Amino acid sequence: MTLTSTLRRQTRTTATATVLAAAAALALCAAPASAQQTGPNPTSSSLNATSGPFAVSSVSVVAPTGFGGGTIYYPTTAGQYGVVAISPGFTATESSIAWLGRRMATHGFVVVTINTLTTLDQPASRATQLMAALNHVVNSASSTVRSRVDPNRRAVAGHSMGGGGALIAAENNPGLKAALPLTPWNLTTNFSDVQVPTLIVGADGDTVAPAAIHARPFYASLSSSVRKAYAELNFSTHFTPNTTNTPIGRYGVTWMKRFVDGDTRYSTFLCGAEHNAYNTALVFERYSQNCPY
Repeated sequence: MTLTSTLRRQTRTTATATVLAAAAALALCAAPASAQQTGPNPTSSSLNATSGPFAVSSVSVVAPTGFGGGTIYYPTTAGQYGVVAISPGFTATESSIAWLGRRMATHGFVVVTINTLTTLDQPASRATQLMAALNHVVNSASSTVRSRVDPNRRAVAGHSMGGGGALIAAENNPGLKAALPLTPWNLTTNFSDVQVPTLIVGADGDTVAPAAIHARPFYASLSSSVRKAYAELNFSTHFTPNTTNTPIGRYGVTWMKRFVDGDTRYSTFLCGAEHNAYNTALVFERYSQNCPY
């Protein structure tokens, strides 16, 4: 074998090793490092139920830094769970979204439902307060709560101006895992910089934040590269998210499980057979998404 052929063989071997190493690195990056399968296999019935498989406890948040207090709901079963902060809407308090906080917690999340510093706070302020609430749960809550939290899996949600705040928080904090704006209100309609998986819920009868002016343009502005969905509820109003609601509970939990936990068992309930079976004109006026995910 000549020196030239030997060098060529060594070059090919090195190149092949480099390609294989790069492929392995890409595969590792593509795998969701934070993926969790927490709880039993989901079913349509379990997602429609008003509570999930986990027993929960709650603790009040008094005089925190950066937001107006609230309630933390957390699973009693030891483990590390994703953490979600939920903001109420204009003039409202945490009691208006408490049902959703508890419901999410029963599916394996630590959830803080917040009071804002004043009930008149605008969306940008609510965005800042949502992030302050997440930081409080991760860093300043009781040791029992903190032991339940995975600080790398955070998400935001909110109703009305709280929904506008959730969008702003997602725009400003690309490290968040998911956002859930419910009948959101915001003067800015361009959220093309959002990189966080986002499910926007609108209502066909919303006269406070009409979907054609708020929720739909918000969704349309989201980049096609972002995992996103838009669910416009039929026979609903701006205040539908303030009552225990099967579609919001079902899809809110499912979105968080899919993107905060990275649990692909929930994909079928967002854009697969289970979603198709549930997605009827009696539930949604319209439903858009960029599946598969």
